[in-house]
Amino acid sequence: MVIYVRERAIVNLLLHEKPAGIILSLKSREKKYASVLSKENDCTYTHTLKILDELLEYGLVEFERDRRIKFVKLTQLGEDVAHELEGLVRYLERVSKNEEQKGETEQGDGE
Repeated sequence: MVIYVRERAIVNLLLHEKPAGIILSLKSREKKYASVLSKENDCTYTHTLKILDELLEYGLVEFERDRRIKFVKLTQLGEDVAHELEGLVRYLERVSKNEEQKGETEQGDGE
């Protein structure tokens, strides 16, 4: 039961806009810090840190210090998840576009 709850928690986390956006922002392979991720994803700094802590717990990100700056980067597992998430986003965008085109065609037929 505990394992199932944990699995559902990560699914719920990754299927929200801000966490998914942060994962995809980190996919660029360049090291970024939290404030950059906040700006890129239109998210408060505090919320970004909370999301990063959750992603860290799941082993999807790691932090790396360079003097005073704390960078965030994806782990190998995080890169795999980002790749799959990107594929899912592309698929859903394609499905959405097809539905829109289908609706426009049906609307044009009814006139």
